Amino acid sequence: MGKLLCDPSAAAVAEALPPSPAPVPPPPLLAWHSPAPAPALEASTSPPGWDAVWALEDQQRRRLLRIWERGVAWKPCSPPGGEDGAAPAPVVFRLDHGGEVDADGNCLFTAARTAAAAKSGARELRHRAVRRFAEVYGAAGEDDRAAVDAAVRHLYAPDLKAGWGVHVVQEIKVLAPKAQREALDAAIQELVDLGIQREIAAETIYKERCIAVNNGDSWAKYMSISGSSEDEHDIITLQYTEEGLLTIDENRDGRAAAFGDDIAIECLATEFNREVCGASSWSRCDG
Repeated sequence: MGKLLCDPSAAAVAEALPPSPAPVPPPPLLAWHSPAPAPALEASTSPPGWDAVWALEDQQRRRLLRIWERGVAWKPCSPPGGEDGAAPAPVVFRLDHGGEVDADGNCLFTAARTAAAAKSGARELRHRAVRRFAEVYGAAGEDDRAAVDAAVRHLYAPDLKAGWGVHVVQEIKVLAPKAQREALDAAIQELVDLGIQREIAAETIYKERCIAVNNGDSWAKYMSISGSSEDEHDIITLQYTEEGLLTIDENRDGRAAAFGDDIAIECLATEFNREVCGASSWSRCDG
């Protein structure tokens, strides 16, 4: 067993040492005095960041600045709520990729045929969409028909006095009956022989004698065109800048087809009871 030895000299040394001082308290924390709020600045007179939008053309940016100077601003729409103000219930869609399609005017209908596994060809699907539109348009009331006509004019017969804040080039579509192409060419040549520039002569004849796409009835004729020799009409496209006529696509070979627009997409969705999310992706609406 071990022994505990006590050295008397060590005890004397311990008694001679002064007691340890109490720990020094930490210095008090400095209070951070918040500066007085700065006086409110006057509302900025500079436009809200149009210069930072790199994709805008100079002409578009100038027009947007003019619109802003008149007090017109854009505000994102808030999502619609339910009857009690609650957020709408989430909806799940299934997207099916139908594969690659040719980059021509029939691409929407080709993609629809693939995605819906339809037996009809793209041209027949185009005509089905047009027939569906004609049924709905014919049964619609006066106000609904007027709204459709306004939408068609906005797409294919725009007012060239407006719209330049968004578009650098605007197009007007007219339909030339295939059976009258030679007569139209002869009328254009008569004006050229009188000393009128050919593009101006062509613009005059096409606007006077062709069918403007400016209402539901003419839209049905336009959307029926698939670029086939069996079509009744050819599409003539007149392109304009703010300064005037730019060029005319006379579609001499008759191969131009009417690209599927939002109206055609809605008609296809109704025809197949589906929600169309794009030219190559559909989702069934079983609700």
